[in-house]
Amino acid sequence: MSNSTTPSLSYRFSPRAALAALGIRLRALNLFGPVQHQVHIAQKTVTHTPVQKLYDAFVALLAGAHGFVEINKRLRSDPGLQAAFGRQACAEQSVVQETLDACTKTNVEQMHDAMDTIYRRQSPGYRHAYSQTLQLLDVDMTGMPCGKKAAFATKGYFANHRNRRGRQVGRVLATHYGDIVVERLFGGTTQLTTALQPLVQAAEQTLALEAAQRQRTLWRIDAGGGSVAEVNWLLSRGYHVHCKDYSGTRAQTLAASVTQWVDDPRIPERQAGWVTVAPTAYSRPVRRVAVRCRKKNGHWGVGVLISTLSPHEVIALAHQPVDRVADPCAVL
Repeated sequence: MSNSTTPSLSYRFSPRAALAALGIRLRALNLFGPVQHQVHIAQKTVTHTPVQKLYDAFVALLAGAHGFVEINKRLRSDPGLQAAFGRQACAEQSVVQETLDACTKTNVEQMHDAMDTIYRRQSPGYRHAYSQTLQLLDVDMTGMPCGKKAAFATKGYFANHRNRRGRQVGRVLATHYGDIVVERLFGGTTQLTTALQPLVQAAEQTLALEAAQRQRTLWRIDAGGGSVAEVNWLLSRGYHVHCKDYSGTRAQTLAASVTQWVDDPRIPERQAGWVTVAPTAYSRPVRRVAVRCRKKNGHWGVGVLISTLSPHEVIALAHQPVDRVADPCAVL
């Protein structure tokens, strides 16, 4: 008798209609396909496969879950949303967590490969026209405070959080497109000084950068990656660099060589000038600009920018009129 009963379609209704529409679109794109084919977790299947449980975790995060403890509340209780993403049922939150606990370093590498495949298939950043304009990549670290038992949780520097444990997330951004190219998790004590090269190498793999493309790629980096060794490493690989010098002491010395300071028309109490000391420490020619801002105590705070960009490239990236190339102050 139960086999002849018409099933109810009420489960098709969901309070998250917009997210359900997104689920239908992602299914049409087969967005999760590379994860399904490339990530193989050594865990037996009882009701749901390991990849299905990863998919449930993914959908829960899209639904606003801050932790997998919220899967039951946000996804398991919403059959309509499950159906929109192609699932007729949802794994229980503790089962999803067990799958994540079963993941190994190999599975993480498989996930990185799957994410590379997804990025290359879907992102305009991968299809950037290098012959027309420079690819602009930003790299930086973000502190993520967390509990003592979290993986990689160690005491480190976290802005506005003293004596906290946490982890560091490193990201490479394709700035023209607003894409996160790669994202990697590091221990709490790791800073950009040691994370820069792994992040650059990961982005090279994701974007499949050949020598000609590296010559048309600009890395924009904060002071943490602006040491002489790191800059020379990037220059040796053919990249353009636009970064802040790591050494505050060296910045003070270089700023003393500026012969003319120019006021910033947009920011009061801010001036810039060309460093006149020859950049002999670098393996390729670079230009250096000293920038100083007035601090609350009345003294000058000084930094130095290091750049391989030509005036034409600077004006183009700043979307300024081409004729401003001949204006030294505009280029500065």
